[in-house]
Order: sequence, then C-alpha cells, then structure tokens
Amino acid sequence: MMYVPTGATREFNAAEIGALAHLYRGEIYRSTAWRTRLDNTTNWAVAGLGLAMSISFSRPDASALPILLMGVLIVVFLFFEARRYRYFNVFRARARWMETNFYAPMLLGKGCMCGTGWAKVLSQDYREPQYHITLFRAIGRRLRRTYAYILTIQALAYLGKIIIHPTPVTSFGEFVQRAAIGPIPGEAILAAGVVFNGVWIIFAFVTYYSDPEIESRHRRRSSQSRPRSMAPARRESLSGLQHGFE
Repeated sequence: MMYVPTGATREFNAAEIGALAHLYRGEIYRSTAWRTRLDNTTNWAVAGLGLAMSISFSRPDASALPILLMGVLIVVFLFFEARRYRYFNVFRARARWMETNFYAPMLLGKGCMCGTGWAKVLSQDYREPQYHITLFRAIGRRLRRTYAYILTIQALAYLGKIIIHPTPVTSFGEFVQRAAIGPIPGEAILAAGVVFNGVWIIFAFVTYYSDPEIESRHRRRSSQSRPRSMAPARRESLSGLQHGFE
C-alpha cells in the first residue's frame, strides 16, 4: 500500500476511478428511486383533488365540502413530499458533486482535480451523513414547483362550485351565503380560505428569497451576463466547493 503523507494529494488510480464510477451509478439510482417517490405523492394529491371535484360537481345540489377538505389533505401530501425531498436531495447532491468536480474536469482534459478538496467534502458526507436542506426550505421548494398549482386549482374549483351551483350567483351577498357550511357562516369560510392561501403565498416568497440555491443561481446568471474581463474569477477552495451541496 502506498503511503501518502498527511495533507498531501494524489491522483486516483484506475481501480479507484472504477470504484468512483460505480459509486456514481449507485447515487444516480438512489436519487432516481426517491424522485419516483416524490412523483407518487404528487399523483396522490392530483388524484385526490380530481376525485373531490368529481363529487362536488356531480350534482348542482352537491356540497363543496369535499373540495375544502381536500385542501387539508393536499397540505399533508406536501409535508410527506418535503420529507422525501430531503432524502432525494442528499443523493442528488452527491451525484452532482461528482459530476461537477470529477467528471466535468475529466471531460475538459484536466484529469482528476484532487487538490481542490472536493473528495474530502464527499468523504465527510459519507462518514457523517446529514440532510443538506432544512424541512422549511424543502416545503418551500415543493410548494413553488408543484403544490402551488394544485392549491390554486383547488381554490378555483371551490369558487367555481359556489358561483355556478345550483344556479349562477346574482349578487355578492348570495355568494357569501352559499359559502356557508352547516352552522359555519359563509364569512368565516371565505376568511379562512383567504388566510389559508395567503399564508402559503407568503411562505413561498419567504422561502424563495431565503434559499441559498436560488441566490447562488442568480449570482451565476449575473456573472455569465458580464463581460469576461469583468466576471469574478472562480476560486477553487474547500469553502467554495461546499456551497455546491446546497
């Protein structure tokens, strides 16, 4: 076995490169499997909303309650999917880490750039695995990319139901009256709906502007839009490489 002094770097040999290739394939497989699980929860939310809409729109006198209750179930699916996204993000980050720091330099003819510290970061992640994204940010990402559209359709379906059934509304007072469910007045139902959707809209914006990945993406676009002479030089340091895990 070849002795390597502490702090020294060396190129990977053929066997180690082959092992990295198999490791990369494994991370791609695991990220694909978890991506499928993400699609499953989205499918459940869409199918459930479609079923609720079918029940509520089946008859003019049918209640709009199934559509409202489906809003709660959609939020439950959102939390399920955010939790799964945190697992997916771990394997996706590892695969992207190897693509960016191992395969990309190799394709450019630079060989393995072992002196940048990327292998140390990846090794540390395998020794002490942890989530690379908080649940708060994961919920925000899945909300913006998928569930905001589902919740919008749910809100529009509810409004459409009480507007057209059993007959088209003729005044705002009638609209509020139709929103009532049992002993709960229409004003309370509509106010709850505004608060419910307003909270998710604010949540989407807050998580968007506090997401380091979004900020990093904006910085990359800004640097690419500048002339080459004005673009900041990229520093290959361990601290800079760690940001790729976001």
